[in-house]
Amino acid sequence: MADPTYTPPAVWSADTVSGGRFASINRPTAGSREEKALPRGDNPFQLHSLATPNGVKVTIMLEELLELGHTGAEYDAYTVNIGDGQQFTSGFVSINPNSKIPALIDASGDSEFRVFESGAILVHLAEKFGEFLPTDPAARAEVLSWVFWQVGTGPFIGGGFGHFYAYAPEKYEYPINRYAMETKRIFDVADQRLSENRFLGGEEYTIADMANFPWLAPFVAGTIYNEAKTFLSIDAYANVARWAREIAKRPGVQRGRLVNKVWGDEDQQMLERHSPKDFEGKNLDFTF
Repeated sequence: MADPTYTPPAVWSADTVSGGRFASINRPTAGSREEKALPRGDNPFQLHSLATPNGVKVTIMLEELLELGHTGAEYDAYTVNIGDGQQFTSGFVSINPNSKIPALIDASGDSEFRVFESGAILVHLAEKFGEFLPTDPAARAEVLSWVFWQVGTGPFIGGGFGHFYAYAPEKYEYPINRYAMETKRIFDVADQRLSENRFLGGEEYTIADMANFPWLAPFVAGTIYNEAKTFLSIDAYANVARWAREIAKRPGVQRGRLVNKVWGDEDQQMLERHSPKDFEGKNLDFTF
């Protein structure tokens, strides 16, 4: 059945109730809503995040760096519960004025500074440690292109398909069809690329894979947006599945997917992370 007709008013009102899962925290304004300082640890990096796809990008990167022996990548990770509006505290807004996770404080040098937006954090860490980003200009450009392809396509998957298919208070045919089509097109782009290359950036694992894995792999596993795997016929994208399963076996990925996770079985949750010892007794088997 077609959606009912909606005629937008001449001027949109800020008092409009959006409804849905995040209605209690959504507002058309920026800035802090509560005075609250951020917790602080002793490691070179301070991460404030949540284990959503965008947050997992960064914890995978940090754990992959540690897996390579970069002890200077040690970090403290603190959960920011976006459902409770913790991203609007004064402390968090000071490190990300956009009030979105993840946000990172780099305190590894003489002076500390913030880095926000997951793509920017990946590039910053790759350049700082000289890992997962080629130095050859052509190879570097290819990897960065796939990183920012993900940054550009993520909103269509999450705020588009995910919202209207799984979270919106009413199911409307037009937006679900619109974003289902775009999500499938995104998967087809990745599938065609991965039919000719082992990884998205080429034959080497890079930040391009770290950026895209947390968004695409949950569809392959069937763990995101209810029955989205079936609805979108995700099994048709065999090359994406091959790539996702290979990456899911990496120890750094398995640890990174656990950090700041506050749902699921208790042995697969980690509200805070301060040292490798925090993974003891945790179930790291996220293969599928």
